[in-house]
Amino acid sequence: MALPFAASGAARAARPRPLALSRWLLLVALLVFAMVVVGGITRLTESGLSIVEWKPVTGAIPPLTHEQWEAAFRAYQATPEYQQINRGMSLADFKFIFFWEYIHRLLGRLIGLAFALPLLWFWMKRAIPAGYGPRLVALLLLGGLQGTIGWWMVASGLVNRTDVSHVRLAVHLLTALFILGGLVWTALDLRALHRDYRARPARLTGFALAVLALLFVQLLLGAFTAGLNAGFAFSSWPKMGEEWFPAATPMIEPAWRNLIDNPIVVQFAHRWFAWVAAGMLALLAWRARGGVALLLGLLIVTQIALGIATLLTGVLIDVAVAHQAVGALLVAAAAAAAHRLGSRR
Repeated sequence: MALPFAASGAARAARPRPLALSRWLLLVALLVFAMVVVGGITRLTESGLSIVEWKPVTGAIPPLTHEQWEAAFRAYQATPEYQQINRGMSLADFKFIFFWEYIHRLLGRLIGLAFALPLLWFWMKRAIPAGYGPRLVALLLLGGLQGTIGWWMVASGLVNRTDVSHVRLAVHLLTALFILGGLVWTALDLRALHRDYRARPARLTGFALAVLALLFVQLLLGAFTAGLNAGFAFSSWPKMGEEWFPAATPMIEPAWRNLIDNPIVVQFAHRWFAWVAAGMLALLAWRARGGVALLLGLLIVTQIALGIATLLTGVLIDVAVAHQAVGALLVAAAAAAAHRLGSRR
């Protein structure tokens, strides 16, 4: 895999193809982005618990007959969500929430195939540049782990509660965004290698790591806000009702748990930590310069506007989904800006 690009005969057939690999990874990243968006719709429509079994292979086939639909509906009727919240739901309504969870899982299977099969092909053709094989395998394994995390999240809502654990939801979302960032970073490394076969992988600078860590915290707070339905706690901005922080907020002991389990505290933290993350992302954009800086700046402004709009509209589904979608694009753009800072020859 370390042969020079200019070769003859059998060697030419086995030359690395970094540009093809880069384009493939960006396509997979686009699918992961679509997965994040559909995941947001699934959450906002309360569809995530409609499929109560995890069948990675046979589950790709949805119910096809009326009897199969009735069986799937009966399985859902045994869940606490149905019994305590959706009792009396019609079969037609069940089909609606089933659709979104099914599409979400189907996209996960599609991403797995879209990554594993081309990876195998590139490997057999010896088209993977030296040093990139382990990284690509790690991304594949992360994708497999993400499927397991998804079921671990769903399982938390099938017994003794009417929704999924917000902590497990956060793990699921942040893993997806980490994979998205890893795909973009690796694709950019490969594109640089295509332009100059002597190019080395970009390094993650200390400043970029600090900015990405702050972005991680903000995304974590956002996931907690979503999982706790904390966006519904107050629909005003910049104040929460008539106060900057509601003095009558019931607090949890120990105090640190409020940042995880208290919807009002979580919404407050998500509101105001956003400015810290946005400021550091803007500084990252300024240091990165170029087109990626303009894109990152535009996404920062858009994401703040959508976050405020999500509150003011009472978590209107279209606005909330757009907020999650732009958040995913922000991760990709931040990864690209950090990559630009760490590019080296």
